[in-house]
Amino acid sequence: MGATMAATLPVKISFSLPEGWQAAPPDEVGAPNVAFVALHAASVDGGFTANITISGEMRNDGATISQIADESVPRLEQGGPVRVLKKSEIGTPDLPGLTDSPGIVQNVVLSTTLHGEPIELCQSQVYLGMEDVRNPAQRAVIEIVLTATRNQLGEVIEDYKKFLRTVQQADDSASASN
Repeated sequence: MGATMAATLPVKISFSLPEGWQAAPPDEVGAPNVAFVALHAASVDGGFTANITISGEMRNDGATISQIADESVPRLEQGGPVRVLKKSEIGTPDLPGLTDSPGIVQNVVLSTTLHGEPIELCQSQVYLGMEDVRNPAQRAVIEIVLTATRNQLGEVIEDYKKFLRTVQQADDSASASN
């Protein structure tokens, strides 16, 4: 299944969802601030469905991709304690479709509640910076996040990695080629 997103993302990207993942309307699944949501219905654990979200924004400040990744921690802490487990740079072997995009992957664990019950969620957050070739002072930052419980993580992490390898900036020209 292929998809191209342009709705609320600052740049067009394309990707393919792995088998077993289904796109869902962000507003209907409680994620109104993201452009795209995919759910892994087979992995429901304690009422939580593993998911992948994609969001993005234009940035014209001097923040590095690493600093932008750091910004997610206080945002997540509004729902409960957050621990950053690992943060590292990623490059072209990880994301062949985005050869010029610097990236950061940050793995966090957050403690929150779901339906009034405590739950611990794991996130693998990927941040990609894409410069605007027409205006180098502007750049798009895309955030792609896998959220799962510890029990779900083993089942969905390889799908997430496979998904990331399919993400690429979509060509706006009519003569797009693969």
